[in-house]
Amino acid sequence: MSAALMTALSKVNDPEIRRPITELGMVSSATVEGGLAKVHILLTIAGCPLRDKLREDITAAAVTVPEVERVDIEFGVMSSEQRQSLQKQLRGGATAEPVIPFAQPNSRTRVYAVASGKGGVGKSSVTVNLAASLAARGLSVGVIDADIYGHSVPRMLGVEGRPTQVEDMIMPPQAHGVKVISIGMFTSGNAAVVWRGPMLHRALQQFLADVYWGDLDVLLLDLPPGTGDVAISLAQLLPNAEILVVTTPQQAAAEVAERAGAIVMQTHQRLVGVIENMSWLTLPDGSTMEVFGSGGGQAVAESLTRITGGRVPLLGQIPLDTRVREGGDDGTPVVLSHWDSPAARALAAVADQLALRRESLVGKPLGLTPAR
Repeated sequence: MSAALMTALSKVNDPEIRRPITELGMVSSATVEGGLAKVHILLTIAGCPLRDKLREDITAAAVTVPEVERVDIEFGVMSSEQRQSLQKQLRGGATAEPVIPFAQPNSRTRVYAVASGKGGVGKSSVTVNLAASLAARGLSVGVIDADIYGHSVPRMLGVEGRPTQVEDMIMPPQAHGVKVISIGMFTSGNAAVVWRGPMLHRALQQFLADVYWGDLDVLLLDLPPGTGDVAISLAQLLPNAEILVVTTPQQAAAEVAERAGAIVMQTHQRLVGVIENMSWLTLPDGSTMEVFGSGGGQAVAESLTRITGGRVPLLGQIPLDTRVREGGDDGTPVVLSHWDSPAARALAAVADQLALRRESLVGKPLGLTPAR
């Protein structure tokens, strides 16, 4: 092994796991002779979809070594034992049944479940734009498309790849710096998912425990509309999840959204706030039209404040903008493609509020001196 070449390769991260390939045991050999660097890489699976990306990054790193003029890369595949060792390493040495890291007392991940009373209020659009906005701030962000029947997050975030499996651990694909998992990645074409409650619970459990998320700052879950099986499973699996309620201004939608938010009285979760989507439409002459009425978001926030006994703020009002829809169809969220548009600025302002981390005081010195 060439020490200088290994040092250079230590700066190359696996595109899926996002950790150095030298740390993951992927570099089988690395030698330099006569200006030629020979590198043997062990992939986690045969036919790795990101092989070309690895080749490009390894070549770029190797040529930074002064004596290297050419680079020859050979790819192999990890043995079952090596994959098991990697899985154990990524799980912190744990060999027992996978656990949900976000439900552990020492978890520093903020978990936001984006809920709505009814469909069609733009809950998924809000979720993907918040995720992209948070990732653009440098945070490590993951999204679970928990709307099993109506999954749409992969398209809206432009995720084209499928998850990679290392033994019984799933590596989620990424887009715009966001890790994503969805049942749509495991179905054929646009096939419908026809499952009853227990299957939904198991799918959510696998998304949380079997997927290797790494150290996330924020995890967003796009919930199905209403207060059905997935909402109940979420409360059981992630009791520390915080709920974001999305509604439109019209009173009919607001009343249903209120019921979706009030579920926290039974699950004992925390309501972060309300987001009003499709609040108004700006016309060519600069005037605004309230297509769906007005006041629904504020009404839901005030009602939930009364019901829960704690302050539930209206976090933001997102105007109607065709670019939000276009970004969802194209796979580039509006907060990235048109960051200065009114809708993008409103979404970014909500993300700013969600990015604030409530630090725990457990185990931290408070700097107090006993009085004499």
